[in-house]
Amino acid sequence: MFVITVTFTIHPGQMSRFVPLMRAQARQSLEREEGCLRFDVCTETKSDPARVFLYEVYCDAAAFEQHLASTHFQQFDSAVAELVQAKEVQSWELSPSGQASVSVL
Repeated sequence: MFVITVTFTIHPGQMSRFVPLMRAQARQSLEREEGCLRFDVCTETKSDPARVFLYEVYCDAAAFEQHLASTHFQQFDSAVAELVQAKEVQSWELSPSGQASVSVL
């Protein structure tokens, strides 16, 4: 399986706009993409309230590429561009033993 992790840093005062859009994106990905197996949205409320962490699981890298090309992702990406201060994306291959290898995108 192919795993993506994303860490967003949101501009001050923009979490209330970003989080609902992010949750809708996660829901649409799970509903509309057969290759999207899991899409968790995690928010940090104490040590860094401007950070959002995503954990996404796809059946393979091609399914993730389809996700990036989807209309709903393209609309989300445009809608949140001005809200995001920084974004770090990493890809992981889940090995049969349950261990993962990582590459930074």
